[in-house]
Amino acid sequence: MRYTRNGECWCGSGKKYKHCHFEFDQKIVDLRLNGCLCPSHELIKNEKEIRAIKESAKINTGVLDAVAEKIGPGMSTAEIDKIVYDYTTAHHAIPAPLNYEGFPKSVCTSINDEVCHGIPDEKRILKEGDIVNVDVSTIYKGYFSDASRMFMIGKVSAEAEKLVRVTQEAVEAGLAAIKPWGYLGDMSAAVQQVAEKNGYSVVRMLGGHGVGKAFHEDPFVPHVGTPGTGMILAPGMIFTIEPMINEGTHEVYVDKDNGWTIYTQDHKLSAQWENMVLITEKGYEILTK
Repeated sequence: MRYTRNGECWCGSGKKYKHCHFEFDQKIVDLRLNGCLCPSHELIKNEKEIRAIKESAKINTGVLDAVAEKIGPGMSTAEIDKIVYDYTTAHHAIPAPLNYEGFPKSVCTSINDEVCHGIPDEKRILKEGDIVNVDVSTIYKGYFSDASRMFMIGKVSAEAEKLVRVTQEAVEAGLAAIKPWGYLGDMSAAVQQVAEKNGYSVVRMLGGHGVGKAFHEDPFVPHVGTPGTGMILAPGMIFTIEPMINEGTHEVYVDKDNGWTIYTQDHKLSAQWENMVLITEKGYEILTK
């Protein structure tokens, strides 16, 4: 579809096209002519949408902070779920996981060899030495945010501490590789390099995703890749970086009983940190982590 220079921009900003995304589209056309995979207009958020998504992200960060204040040995994962639900609803927001495709709780709590999508349960008690990922997603006024943190319960083994630390370092390396008009594969390769040089593997079956106007949007965000490949990172894109890094094999499987929880195939430890990132003209902005 063609847009007139003096007409309203396709992004919904209300600005004239020539003052908004005209130069953006010219750059996209040139990149596509050079064989690059570029984001569609649907993946680009305007200023109004970004402000709204940031409001959702602010609540999401507050939820994770509330969990961080109370989590510890002897707490059930159902108690974590209650903290998440109570904080979120007290701020007039909705926990995005609750009833999403049948998921029964407000948060994912994944312990030790659980890679992701662990379901809170009053009988699942955190104990000294556990590592747990708490994955929080929030809907506020129709806009979505998503992030997770790792928590080490009491004194953990040196091996567990290293895995948690290296996984966070891998996220930081991925962030450092982000450049506007760069490649998604640059980020993916940076994450993979940190994980593998420490003897770990990166889960292939799962990855990050676009987010903001919906819970899960394009693109799929892998955490293994090759520099100079993948989708172009255009300003206005919002997605998650959330590598799942395993002590052993990258192979995983889904719990047959609940249909949700994903485990490492060899039952060795897994860790994950998740940041939600906005691509800007100058670099990137972390919206919630």
